[in-house]
Amino acid sequence: MSCLFCDIASKRIAAEFVYEDEQSLAFLDHRPLFPGHVLLIPRTHVITLKDLPAAEVADFFRTAQRLEVGVERGLEADGSFMAINNVVSQSVPHLHLHIVPRRRKDGLKGFFWPRAPYRDDEQRQAAAAKIRAAIPA
Repeated sequence: MSCLFCDIASKRIAAEFVYEDEQSLAFLDHRPLFPGHVLLIPRTHVITLKDLPAAEVADFFRTAQRLEVGVERGLEADGSFMAINNVVSQSVPHLHLHIVPRRRKDGLKGFFWPRAPYRDDEQRQAAAAKIRAAIPA
């Protein structure tokens, strides 16, 4: 099965690259939230963050830090928004990190979905306990 981001990584499909190294590459999103919206991907085909080999995670996020600085400084942004969708809302099934330049009062409102507060402390504590119990050793 063909993967759009694998095709971009192999340069079979054109993209506006802003960064490349042996493990990853970054390019401008073709449908940006704001100009300068960058996507960072691993060169190898992995679908979600949990699929990225542990030995590659640190390098991936070091690159993300460098790109965050580049986006903010290069575009004179006030800050940035970074996000990874895993499966749900993941338009391309290949791990990608969004790095979006932000400016005060740019119209982007926090997260893109409605908030759902906890019903009470018991529900909050139960959710935390379930997560703690499911974290791999």
